[in-house]
Amino acid sequence: MLLQRIGNSGIRLGTLFDRAAARYPTNVLLLDHDLDIAPDRGRSLTMTDVADLVSDFGSRLWRAGARPGDHLVIHKSNAFDITLLAVAAARIGAVPVLLSPHLDGETVTALLRRVDRPYLLTDEAKLTGSLPKEVFPLCRRVLLASGSHRRATALAELAGAPRIPALALPPEHPTLVTHTSGTTGLPKLAVHTAFSLEARYRPQALATALLRRREPVAIHVSFVHSRLFTALALSLLRGFPVAVLADADPQRVAPLFARLRPAVLEAHPNTYLSWEQLASDPRRPLANVKFFSSTFDALHPRTVSTLIGASRRRSAKFGQIYGQSEVGPSVARSYGKRRSPTADGRCVGIPFPGMTGVRVVSRDGKRPTASSPGYIEVSSDGRIRTYLGEQERFEQQASARWWRMGDLGYRTRWGCLHLLDREVDEIPGFGSTLSVEDRLFSRLAELTEVVIIETEDGLPLPVVCTKDDRPLDEAAWRAAVADLPRMAPPVQWRQADLPQTATTKVKRLELARLVGAGEEAGTRRAAAPAAGQPPVTVGPAEARSAGGEA
Repeated sequence: MLLQRIGNSGIRLGTLFDRAAARYPTNVLLLDHDLDIAPDRGRSLTMTDVADLVSDFGSRLWRAGARPGDHLVIHKSNAFDITLLAVAAARIGAVPVLLSPHLDGETVTALLRRVDRPYLLTDEAKLTGSLPKEVFPLCRRVLLASGSHRRATALAELAGAPRIPALALPPEHPTLVTHTSGTTGLPKLAVHTAFSLEARYRPQALATALLRRREPVAIHVSFVHSRLFTALALSLLRGFPVAVLADADPQRVAPLFARLRPAVLEAHPNTYLSWEQLASDPRRPLANVKFFSSTFDALHPRTVSTLIGASRRRSAKFGQIYGQSEVGPSVARSYGKRRSPTADGRCVGIPFPGMTGVRVVSRDGKRPTASSPGYIEVSSDGRIRTYLGEQERFEQQASARWWRMGDLGYRTRWGCLHLLDREVDEIPGFGSTLSVEDRLFSRLAELTEVVIIETEDGLPLPVVCTKDDRPLDEAAWRAAVADLPRMAPPVQWRQADLPQTATTKVKRLELARLVGAGEEAGTRRAAAPAAGQPPVTVGPAEARSAGGEA
C-alpha cells in the first residue's frame, strides 16, 4: 500500500521541493558544504528555504532566456547546488543535462555537440580551468553559478527576477538527462521522463518503509546521478530529515554521523568500502543505522558484513540493488546480521514483482550456468526513452521490452540472478573476475581495492590498493591466491590514482590502458618478488613517464 501511495504522487521533478515544503515546511536539509549559488544560506535549510531558493533560480534562468523544452547543460564545481539548479530548470520546463564535475574538458565538449546548442551553466573555475574556449560557439548562452567571466552571464546579475510559477508538463516529456558511467568510452546521455523516474523510485521505497518514525537519512551519491533525485523524493516527501554529503572522507564523515545518528544510509559501493573503518570508530557513527542502501553495483561481502556488524539496531538490513543508469533499480536482495553475504557467491537478487523482469540469454544455445554465463537483460518501466543525439545506438541495445545490461551471469533454479562479469571485462578461461575479487577482499583485510585486468601476455593481472597505501603483505597475498586461478604477480597502485567514474567505479579498460602504457614506456611489473619485498607501487604519473616504474 505504501508503494502505491508513493508511486501515485509522481516524481514531478520541478515541484519536488514545493511539495516537500507544503507537507513538512520545517523539515531540515543538512549539507557538509556551502552552496556556490548561495553561500550565505548556510548548511542547514528548511524545506521552505530550499523551495524558495529553487523558485528564485528558476526565475533567473527564465530571465536568462531558458524556456520549456530548452536544454540546460549543468557542468560546475562539485556541490549540491547542481541538484538544486537541475530542479530549478525543470520547474520552468527546461530540460537539465547533468555532466559530472569530474569530466575533462574534451569529454564535456564532445557531449555539448550532442545536445545541439544548449544553454551551459558552469562557473568561473571551470571556464578558466578545464573547459576549452570551444564551448562558447557550441552554446546558445553561457551562464555562471559563481564567479565572473567576460563571455558569460552570472546568475548573480539576474537576482530579483520576477518569480515564474512552476510549469506542468506531460509525464512523457523529457525532464532530466544524465550521462552513463563512461567505463567503456565516451559517456552516453540518458533521457529520463517524469514517468520513468516515478517507476524507478517505487521499488526503492523499502528504505524508508522500514522506519516507523522520521529518523535522519544520509546520502552520498553523485549530484549528477538520477538516483539522487529519487532518493530525495522518497525521503523529503515523507518528512525525513536528510543530510547530503559532498565529501565521503571517513575522517569527516565519522564526527558528522556521530552527531546525526542516521537511520538510513545511501551511498556508492566504493564509498561503503572506504567507510568500513567507521565500524571500529569508538564514537560508533553507524550504531543507529537500520538500513544501508546501494543501488549501483554489487558490494563485496566483506563490506556488507563489516557495516551491518557496526549497527546496534537489532533488525539492521543491507539492501543491495542491481541496476543501471538506463533502467534504474532492477534486481535486489537484502542481508541481515544472521544472513551471511558470502553464502550465495555473486547472487545479486531477484526482480521486483510486478515492476521489473530479468532474463539471461544463452551465448552457446545451452542454459546459462556459472561456467558458461549468458547475457543479462532487464525489463522495466523505468527505462530511459533514448540516448540524446544517439537514437540509433539506443535502438541497438533495446528491444520492445528487454534491455541488454552489458553484463554476464546466470539464474539459479530459485530465480536468483548471479552477476559474474561485464561483457567487455571477461577474461576467457579465467572464470568470474568479480568472484575472485570478492574472495581476495574477504581474505585480505588490508585491501581497499582490487581489479583484475586482462594483459597481452595472457596472465590476468591484479591491480591492488591497500589501506593508507601501505606495502602489500607478500606472504599474505601468496596464501590468499593459493587456490585461485593463476594470475600474474600484483601491481600496487595508490587509491587516488585509479581512473574512476562519477559514481566511483573503476574504469577497468582505462586502467588496463594505463598499465599497458607503463609497460611500453620501459616500466617494470612486479615479477615473483623476492621474499619480504612488496609488489611495485605505481600510479599514472609514473606509468606515463619514460623510465618510471610500474
